[in-house]
Amino acid sequence: MPLNDKDLNDALLDAHARCDGAALITLYTDAAQAALAQGQDVAADFYLTHAYVFALERGDDRAAHLHSRLKERGREE
Repeated sequence: MPLNDKDLNDALLDAHARCDGAALITLYTDAAQAALAQGQDVAADFYLTHAYVFALERGDDRAAHLHSRLKERGREE
């Protein structure tokens, strides 16, 4: 079940406080999906970029997929 905006924001703040990179990737990806569903393209790109950066920092396998999504949206080379 997707989190509402407040719960998602609270979860992001908590994950940042715990330096939980894996959770941050998931939560920023979820936030991007929620923003896209609401027609908020700029916000979605912001969240996708954050998810991608955290994935790169961790060497997480999700980085390639996030990079592809950013490329499709014209936000990456």
